Amino acid sequence: MSLKGKNIILGISGSIAAYKTAFLTRLLIKAGAKVQVLMTPAATHFIGPLTLSTLSNRQVHTDVSSGDSWNNHVEFGLWADAMLIAPATATTLAKLANGLADNILVATYLSAKCPVFFAPAMDLDMWKHPSAIHNVKKLQSYGNHLIPVGSGELASGLVGAGRMAEPEEIFAFLEHFFQKEKDLNGKKAIVTAGPTYEAIDPVRFLGNRSTGKMGIAIAEELATRGANVSLILGPSHEKAEHPNIETINVSTAEEMYQASIQRFDDCDIAVLAAAVADYRPAQVASQKIKKKDGDMSIQLERTTDIAASLGKTKRKDQILIGFALETNNELEHARKKREKKNFDFIVLNSLNDKGAGFAHNTNKISLVYGNKTRDFELKTKRQVAIDIVNAIVEL
Repeated sequence: MSLKGKNIILGISGSIAAYKTAFLTRLLIKAGAKVQVLMTPAATHFIGPLTLSTLSNRQVHTDVSSGDSWNNHVEFGLWADAMLIAPATATTLAKLANGLADNILVATYLSAKCPVFFAPAMDLDMWKHPSAIHNVKKLQSYGNHLIPVGSGELASGLVGAGRMAEPEEIFAFLEHFFQKEKDLNGKKAIVTAGPTYEAIDPVRFLGNRSTGKMGIAIAEELATRGANVSLILGPSHEKAEHPNIETINVSTAEEMYQASIQRFDDCDIAVLAAAVADYRPAQVASQKIKKKDGDMSIQLERTTDIAASLGKTKRKDQILIGFALETNNELEHARKKREKKNFDFIVLNSLNDKGAGFAHNTNKISLVYGNKTRDFELKTKRQVAIDIVNAIVEL
């Protein structure tokens, strides 16, 4: 197991979700990790230190100024392979983000030399407040890892409404981090994501319902596992947070094509997750088109096929992945597209599957390789991204 022998600090703050940490501690111990529990004074009102001391077989520290805790906070920071703060209340997040070391948990955090993970827990109004969002993003900017509920779209809908991720989710997140973090170290990847907007006039455009969530999740997963990622992102309210991701914002299919073709020769992996317009207006009006009596028609012309262009120049040492969103004869269409575009495999999803496609935080996919197909159940887009990147690594 990837957590066997790892030294894990579990920091618990004062939330009702603290009762779940007993099960989380058991999961970590069962996986072979060594667990040192630190608690804020408020956390002890929700679960007793004795319970966690028994489970971890270690003294639980609750006060920065009692006994040898003050000296130990430095030693803990050097000892740990990871520091996990769960639940992380709004108060604790604020203290972590601003370095207010008035308890053993924050004092240890400031001494930690290891990766730090935090699983927020608070009510909806607190979670949606700009100050809470600011503190979470500030912690992420320091290189700390948010453990989300579901897809974890912090800025879009605040998935999970502040609820702490379940112990199994937290355990899986940690295990995945240690297991997969370096398997793409040094690789260069490009990911296209989001829609394209093709102008009709200065006001109107042709577009589609893509949000970019799936492509961004893939870019984040590639970056987490060591790749340097160029995210070529169409118009979207979503954004990537990982420091290994360079985001290139584009609007039209032509701009996405130019950005992709410029970077493709130097990349090891390309994932084409964007919903690129197949057609654009042949003529773009310089002024807003005024409403007139009768009907109106717009002549369309083909855009450059990004996938086909990259597929023609793809080398044997490059991996090229495409997407197919279908509504009928899904598998047949996906296989033809994979072969035509020279994809190593194609990610197929169907609008007939509930919870799949645009604007959802979930997706249901099949990976299509020639005559071979791998089907997956409905999952969060973050989990789907892990499945896709796992398949890339296998190649």
